[in-house]
Amino acid sequence: MTLLLTVVALALLLPWGTAAAGRRLAALLPPREACLVLTGAGALAAGGTVAALVGLVHVPFLASLERVPLSREAAAWPAAVPAAALAGAVLVWQAVLLTARRRERRALLARAWAATGDAVSDGDLLVVAGARPEAFALPGWRGRRGRVVVSTGMLGALGPAERDVLFGHERAHLADRHHLLAATAHLAAAVHPALRSLRPVLDFHLERWADERAASSVGDRRLAAGAIARAALAAATTERPGRGRGPLLSVGAGPVPRRVEALLRPAPVGPRTRGARAAAAGLVAAVAVSALLAPGLAYGLHEYAELAASAVRGH
Repeated sequence: MTLLLTVVALALLLPWGTAAAGRRLAALLPPREACLVLTGAGALAAGGTVAALVGLVHVPFLASLERVPLSREAAAWPAAVPAAALAGAVLVWQAVLLTARRRERRALLARAWAATGDAVSDGDLLVVAGARPEAFALPGWRGRRGRVVVSTGMLGALGPAERDVLFGHERAHLADRHHLLAATAHLAAAVHPALRSLRPVLDFHLERWADERAASSVGDRRLAAGAIARAALAAATTERPGRGRGPLLSVGAGPVPRRVEALLRPAPVGPRTRGARAAAAGLVAAVAVSALLAPGLAYGLHEYAELAASAVRGH
């Protein structure tokens, strides 16, 4: 039983290391690769946490298959039943959080689409009348394809070339399905508290990814930097709750000065530094150990059930 609890404890502690390694590696990678690393690390760590908890819940169940009375099991291994009960409670709480966050995101999308009812359609653009400067990528909803939503106030705040940057930025969010990556990190954070630190980092790199796509589309990094700064400044004083987070990714989200500074430098390339290799090795090690813990947990459960059955037969 000690080995079993050790395996579970490692599975629950590893996400802290996974999150730290993921954040470190993301800082050394180009935006696209950084986003994929952060999303993948969060999903795998969350999956390992759930697997560990489910394994604990199955301890009394497996013992019952070996016809071990619950009272005998509790007497022989006092931690088994309380640990299973605690794991079950955590799983229920995680399910509640996941359901709540899913409903929150769906409600936000529904409200955003409803607010575009009077918008003027121009290809993949929805132009909303209003002095409030805002622009965001609106994912598809109930059979409607994703659109770029922009207000007349935002259009008036930008010149023609800057508008091209803005549109390229928001179109990149839709084309690369950034809202799905954001949703994955949002839901993973509900599973383990260590994974909450990945969300703001992922949000930043998603904006950087879209910035780079926009700069590439106009062929002028300095123009892109100026347009991003101007659009973010225009939207800053009127930003609505929910913009730039979750499914509604906005050009003004995240630490804009860092984004502008990055656009004023040459386009990022893959790192070749010792720090990047060390961070990558740490992340791979954390994920590999998480993967190995799954069969380890299954083996531990089997051994526990066998030992419990032997103890009963011996008496």
